[in-house]
Amino acid sequence: MPWLSVGRWRKRVLLVGAALLAGLIAIVFAIGAELAIEAHAHLIGVSPWLTLLIAPAGFAAMAWVAQRYFPGTQGSGIPQAIAASHSDDPRVRGKLLSLRIAFAKVGLTLGGLLSGGSIGREGPSVQIGASVMHTLAGRRFGRIASSRNLIVAGSGAGVAAAFNTPLGGIMFSIEEMCRRHAFRANSTTLTVVIFAGLMSLAVLGNYTYFGRTPAALAWPAGIWPVLMCGALGGLLGGAFSRVLIASSRGLPGRIGILASERPVLFAAVCGLGTAIIGLASGGLTYGTGYTESKAALEGTTQLPFYFFLAKLLVIWLAFVSRIPGGVFAPALAVGTGVGDIVAQMLPGENDAAILVLGMVAFLSAMTQSPITSFVIVMEMTANHEMLLPLMTASVIAHGFSKSVSPLALYDALAAPTLRRAEAQVRAEGVPRISHGPAAGL
Repeated sequence: MPWLSVGRWRKRVLLVGAALLAGLIAIVFAIGAELAIEAHAHLIGVSPWLTLLIAPAGFAAMAWVAQRYFPGTQGSGIPQAIAASHSDDPRVRGKLLSLRIAFAKVGLTLGGLLSGGSIGREGPSVQIGASVMHTLAGRRFGRIASSRNLIVAGSGAGVAAAFNTPLGGIMFSIEEMCRRHAFRANSTTLTVVIFAGLMSLAVLGNYTYFGRTPAALAWPAGIWPVLMCGALGGLLGGAFSRVLIASSRGLPGRIGILASERPVLFAAVCGLGTAIIGLASGGLTYGTGYTESKAALEGTTQLPFYFFLAKLLVIWLAFVSRIPGGVFAPALAVGTGVGDIVAQMLPGENDAAILVLGMVAFLSAMTQSPITSFVIVMEMTANHEMLLPLMTASVIAHGFSKSVSPLALYDALAAPTLRRAEAQVRAEGVPRISHGPAAGL
């Protein structure tokens, strides 16, 4: 009787246990991120000029520690997870995903937020979830599932637990993690995402990331905000994605030389730029942008017209500095700024609804994952009345983005990440270790 098999139940327990662990780490990470942002705000509240010391020193410290001790932690974490899913070599995957990298990613990202960096925890949460699940692919656990399925499932669990968006986690696994290969319907991804989500529910309760936003558009006049947000967000998101991809391949002139030859000093310069922009904006550009976006959605504050541009600049500075941290959550803040511009051009319309459209448009354009984008934003705002407008704006933005940037951001970043990991393995000359059936994809 297979249902009484001790071996099968052991594998199920291991899978569920790993999913719960991935969810727990993501939740602790989320709580730590809030504390880090609050601590930074307290320091800046003592004296805004302290940022001129905190940001450069923090950026330099995070870049140095990541480069010297944890080389797999730089940047978002999503490209690392995608690259690992494309490799069938356990040595290469070990360079990108491991429990050591996962815990280091948490600490270094929190350090970046404490320094005022405009980084998010969603990309790191993806790498953390993928790392936890990747440990199950080891020979000592037997064949629980294929390495690729475990990595894909862990990535979705990271998104689900980070934002309490289980549907978004599943769509992220399908649309982003399986962009280059077909997603095979299986229970692994569903099981892992569900239990990671249950862990989030047990610890944090049934919360919504941006609270409940009961905003809606009147029809047929509401088609204009959808079209305008889709077009403007698509062009800006596609252009920014192209800038990020080009920057990852190297910066021009003396700046590029400084970045390649003295990366720690370059990170300090990026931190100084972040501090200057933060001072000039009155502190609006620090951190993920969650507080500013939520206040704008609730109508308690008015974002300045330059907010989206200032936020783009600090996101770019954090990206090129190569400190650990994602761009997903800060992109939502940029989208809020884009929506605010459209709202000012269309007086009389529901401002909160337009801000949500700006979010989904810019996120869809930057990531070129339209389904994931509108599902996540819908779950973050708990607004099902905006489903069709969100879908439409997301698809329009995706179309405009493809015309500006043919390559998807994370996929374009994953390719060189994989090549670097393979080069490191070749340079070390370590014999390949086969994990048997679990190593296959």
